Amino acid sequence: MRIPILDNHIHLQPSGRNLDALREFRKAGGTHAILVHLPYDEVEVVDELSFERSFDITVNIANKARKEVDVDLHVVVGPYPALLIPLAERYGLKRAVEIMKGGMEIAQKFVREQKAIGIGEIGRPHFTIDEEILRASNDILLYGMELAAEIDCPVILHTESVTPETMKEIASMADVAGLKRENVVKHYCPPLVLPEENHGLFPSVLASREAIKEAIRKGRRFFMETDYLDDPSRPGAVMAITTVPKRCHSFLQSGVFTEDDLWQIHKENPERIYGITVE
Repeated sequence: MRIPILDNHIHLQPSGRNLDALREFRKAGGTHAILVHLPYDEVEVVDELSFERSFDITVNIANKARKEVDVDLHVVVGPYPALLIPLAERYGLKRAVEIMKGGMEIAQKFVREQKAIGIGEIGRPHFTIDEEILRASNDILLYGMELAAEIDCPVILHTESVTPETMKEIASMADVAGLKRENVVKHYCPPLVLPEENHGLFPSVLASREAIKEAIRKGRRFFMETDYLDDPSRPGAVMAITTVPKRCHSFLQSGVFTEDDLWQIHKENPERIYGITVE
């Protein structure tokens, strides 16, 4: 039986290499991936319904990929946090918040319709923002968490760089929303694997050598990701799509990982968090 290898956070763009990139992932040994929605140049977000058209692109890429590439793809959709800023500049902050919350509702609908398995990436812009935008972003995030709690699905979180203190703050927000802390997957996370570091949130660790070595020293309760952007202007960013399978095979050969580690990280963890079957 093959050992599954899952990249927990990739993007595929209509204007990018999309299926060719996925074929490279498969050739390197990748078997499963979480395809996360990102805003596309092809759809300008001007109102709530723009999100439906944009999310459909992600779903359609996944459907085409499933037919042509032997990789098990699962989709996550949501209103990208940084969209709040241009929307606020164009329509005012109140209307911008309404549009973003409408995007959350459409994302929930996609999960209900089994087009997606979670809501994301949602949260806060990763760069410095003023207090008004921060408060609005937290309001939108809390609403998204509440919608996820209604249907018991995970959210994938995009924020500024996190510390244990940030994780504790977000865990408290999940409590208020009624969302299980474990159902909050922190994308682009440092190796905050210990309970006192992640406060119950689920870390998805960027698959650099040192980060993964630190993560596995602390335990197996984490995902691995590349945040592959499929951006023609930034080839290989954030990390090459082949990184996770290559890292896993290298670490297995060198003894950093055991086969049991890989089964836990790439099968048992995603099955528990996402409710999917990894075969």
